[in-house]
Amino acid sequence: MARFEMHNAETATMGGDNNADVFCEMGLMYATGRGCSVDLVAAHKWFNLAAVRGVEAAKSWRNQLAAEMSAVQIAEAQRLAREVVPDDTAEAPL
Repeated sequence: MARFEMHNAETATMGGDNNADVFCEMGLMYATGRGCSVDLVAAHKWFNLAAVRGVEAAKSWRNQLAAEMSAVQIAEAQRLAREVVPDDTAEAPL
């Protein structure tokens, strides 16, 4: 299942597609360990990408995760999110 979802997330970033729901699902997958190990940094990254694309629930989940993460972990998640966003389609700072 994780491979299928990862494939969707990678496809969602190509060509500027806005598949925020896929990003949100990826965040949930990593936050809960559904089909993978729990990874708060990865979860924060995917929730951040979904939040920037307008998913209100992702903002809340990202903020809840951030309360459990160190500043270093949050910075890493933000750096990873910026790597996913093409320069010409970035709508807001991550």
